[in-house]
Amino acid sequence: MDERNKGRLTKDGIRIYDREAFAGMHRAGALASRILDEIAPMIEPGVTTAAIDASINAQVDEAGATSATIGYKGYQHASCISVNHVVCHGIPGDKRLKDGDILNVDVTVIVDGWYGDTSRMYVAGKLSRKAERLIQVTHDALFKGIEAVRPGNTFGDIGHAIQAYVEAHRMSVVRDFCGHGLGRVFHAPPNVLHYGRPGTGPELEPGMFFTIEPMVNLGRPETKVLSDDWTAVTRDKSLSAQFEHSVGVTEDGCELFTLSAADKFHPTWA
Repeated sequence: MDERNKGRLTKDGIRIYDREAFAGMHRAGALASRILDEIAPMIEPGVTTAAIDASINAQVDEAGATSATIGYKGYQHASCISVNHVVCHGIPGDKRLKDGDILNVDVTVIVDGWYGDTSRMYVAGKLSRKAERLIQVTHDALFKGIEAVRPGNTFGDIGHAIQAYVEAHRMSVVRDFCGHGLGRVFHAPPNVLHYGRPGTGPELEPGMFFTIEPMVNLGRPETKVLSDDWTAVTRDKSLSAQFEHSVGVTEDGCELFTLSAADKFHPTWA
């Protein structure tokens, strides 16, 4: 039987993986996270996002892994790099980072057929007070969502935990993009919304794998996609931030597949 067909599907089409699959996800997640650890020192004013992407691509090759994004729906880069008011899916290019720029770098790799997907924020140079506050709220909102991951809770509980925390800090949660199931495939059910009502949506069960990746704006939540059909920006040009972990539901909570071994998940690691 094809590996991706092992396990059962819930009535909502969400695959339940066995305990053996957790090891594969940990390997894939560890590589994706290690790559983001390794690029951290190179993020500074004057560096191009293309150079960052080239470093990521080289690391994927050196590890004997595969980039999940190169060739995905025609995309040709090993990462998405979203700067300042870019919400997600920013395309690496020749534009140089300026002092105070904030950026999200999103990497997905395939290791032995398993997908490791994670993103985190970085700052080039000096972090402004408003950007620092946005980044901290977004980081903490992710972990509020993760705290809600346990059997018996619902995906609505995850979204509500994130939304309530963000809006209490007078910021907004992006509605146009969401987390997703993954495992032996890049994107699968469920859609993991970062807003919602407690007790709604599918119930969490051990063996579910998915990403939680809230995008938070300093201004309004609306976004628009540029003419390249990839880059999503805030409509009001306010700053946006995002953090992402891949998680697996366990009997009593969850495991994070994409933890930073070097403790560089937060941009103030230095």
